[in-house]
Amino acid sequence: MDLTVGVSAVPARDLTEAVSGEQSDAIRTRVIAARLRQSTRDGDGRLNARMRGRALRLHARLDTAARRLLDRALHRLSVSARGHDRLLRVARTIADLDSATVIGADHVAEALQFRNEDAVMPACDAASTG
Repeated sequence: MDLTVGVSAVPARDLTEAVSGEQSDAIRTRVIAARLRQSTRDGDGRLNARMRGRALRLHARLDTAARRLLDRALHRLSVSARGHDRLLRVARTIADLDSATVIGADHVAEALQFRNEDAVMPACDAASTG
């Protein structure tokens, strides 16, 4: 699993209030479309989680801002090659959910947020400073 998400307890009063946000049906539709996009990308039915090496680099194209952010984060966080590939796969999936053909800085920033919370703070600083 390439995602780490910390969650806090929800106050009881928040559980009884109406929640706004994207509806489950809309989310389900986006997920189905993203999985279809992934499974037809290479013609082999492989989802992003199973992409390796050349296929990952071919299909996880980053725009200039995304490349800069990822490079800064990799340097600041001392991310391994394996960690780099994990970040790329998560960013590619986030871009797929967004129907984006190229991974943008916002997709990379979101992927970085799914890492260990202590490691995310320096990367978020890098995103905001340049």
